[in-house]
Amino acid sequence: MTRRARNFYLIPYCFWILLFVIAPILLIVYYSFFDVDGQLTLANYQNFFTPVYLKMTLSSFWYAFLITVFTLLISYPTAYLLTKLKHKQLFLLLIILPTWINLLLKAYAFIGIFGTYGAANQFLEFIGIGTKQILFTDFSFLFVSTYIFIPFMILPIYNAIEEINPSLVQASRDLGASSMITFRRVIFPLTLDGVKAGCQAVFIPALSLFMITRLIAGNRVITLGTAIEEHFLVTQDWGMGSTIGVFLIIAMILIMFLTGTKRKRGVRK
Repeated sequence: MTRRARNFYLIPYCFWILLFVIAPILLIVYYSFFDVDGQLTLANYQNFFTPVYLKMTLSSFWYAFLITVFTLLISYPTAYLLTKLKHKQLFLLLIILPTWINLLLKAYAFIGIFGTYGAANQFLEFIGIGTKQILFTDFSFLFVSTYIFIPFMILPIYNAIEEINPSLVQASRDLGASSMITFRRVIFPLTLDGVKAGCQAVFIPALSLFMITRLIAGNRVITLGTAIEEHFLVTQDWGMGSTIGVFLIIAMILIMFLTGTKRKRGVRK
């Protein structure tokens, strides 16, 4: 295929990127310079650095960090175990299946499970602990968020583990390394790219959660995503909502840059 032909086939891709990626970002940046009355201003950026929004930003990063950590702690052993099973493709499909269900339906399902008369409280009653307030708490928010993001963490880690050459692990065992040392010196470093990809896939969308904060956390958890929804749909202050969106985009780009994989030229696998 000639270079001209390749460039021709890139036209639809470039058009898609321009229309659905670059144009929306430019619109967000444009609206961030207008106040609620439509007047050109820089007040939105000044307001973002007030204690209210800075506290909200720290809260968003903290909850996104916790969700990522909990998801990683569950997903890595699960992905490793999947690679050892006989019917691993079937079990992997069962893990992926919940992602096909609408997020709103899953949120309402957990409202029923964690409610006062839900299955969780019925189980607590059965073991003698009694009814507890599970819904509208930080625990319920972190639990549901972790559950939703687990498949997105498992997939890249699973693929990274599958790509490991078994002879490397066998060589480590032959040289006298224990299972823990083999994991720490061989397996984990070779799957680090998958871990980074999984952390990106979880941390970045977790920064802008808003539906779960309302339905599951009952607005006890306030994130930047919640603030954006509030400004666009309630206060109609599109300028401030766009300003928060601009800072979210910057934060996401920085996270992708810091956790990105650096490939060395001239190195073949």
